[in-house]
Amino acid sequence: MNTQALPNSGNAMRHDGTEELIGTSTVIADLSQEIGRIARSDTKVLITGESGVGKELVANAIHARSPRAKRTLVAVNCAGLPETLLESELFGHVKGSFTGAYRDKQGKLEMADGGSIFLDEIGEMTLRMQGLLLRFMETGELQKVGADRIAGRVNVRVIAATNRNLRDMITEGTFREDLFYRLNVIHLVVPPLRERREDIPQLIDYFLQRFTRNNGTPVRRISPEALDVLVAYAWPGNVRELENVIERLVVTGRDETVSLEGLPLEIRSQQGVAVRPKRERRRTVADDLYKKLVDERQSFWTAVYPLYMDRLITKDNVRDLVRKGLEEARGNYKIVARMFNMEQRDYKRFLNFLRKHDCQIPFKEYR
Repeated sequence: MNTQALPNSGNAMRHDGTEELIGTSTVIADLSQEIGRIARSDTKVLITGESGVGKELVANAIHARSPRAKRTLVAVNCAGLPETLLESELFGHVKGSFTGAYRDKQGKLEMADGGSIFLDEIGEMTLRMQGLLLRFMETGELQKVGADRIAGRVNVRVIAATNRNLRDMITEGTFREDLFYRLNVIHLVVPPLRERREDIPQLIDYFLQRFTRNNGTPVRRISPEALDVLVAYAWPGNVRELENVIERLVVTGRDETVSLEGLPLEIRSQQGVAVRPKRERRRTVADDLYKKLVDERQSFWTAVYPLYMDRLITKDNVRDLVRKGLEEARGNYKIVARMFNMEQRDYKRFLNFLRKHDCQIPFKEYR
């Protein structure tokens, strides 16, 4: 199988390397069966779910089970590049089309000819890029940046993913309705980890074996008490967060068995706390972040920014955090920046970050 490897976070692959979701829960079994049914066609697929649930792996599984499996699966993170670079990444460019274009470049759509393309974070595309993508999906034609004619046609299966509500974005005017219906032929929803807790022990076993293989660590198992707490934890970052926690336990562990005391404080502090509805859980994440910034005097750039860029927290978590700051600062973003322990010169950077990632909250209602 000639595929471009996608990250192994999310729901993870089985130990033999096949593209399968790990877990025996009903929701995972149903999702796996649905993947098998739709993989045989060339139908466009939209995958939705919270950050960290494993949308990349679902795309990989669809491609691996499809007739296109012998060709390339190309992944593009639509949130990772500004519009001009994303256009070049998808469609390619000709030499001299912009500063730095020293040679012709093949685009990812052309590279995926005969195979599949995975467009992650599709909800982060600008309206202009959405229009370009829609035209490609209607015609299959490629026009490179800086070219004055069509370069040719390609045959690519499009699989897209997002953790945003595209229907809400259509109402807000930030996502094209015609593109949504082009993408949403088959809609797969990847469940959050809290809705399939029975899979957590199996995932922990997988990550333990993966991180302890040939690295000399003494850690080999999780104690029953620690396992109970891990299963009961809310996991706002879903399987990606679980993966990171197990890796941390393996790297820092000094004994063969990880005890309850060896678990991270944020997980142990949730002992005995009932699982809350989704919105309340998001506020709890913001509360924890707010405490780190205001009470523990950590900087936004070290305590929040890395978690967001690693997709361990969501836009909603950041928005809730900003709301809490605005409430305290009576709508003054400069005071919020100081509360979040930023240097004065970082104020514009902070606002640019919020605007770029759609995390800025109107301040007038707090004044």
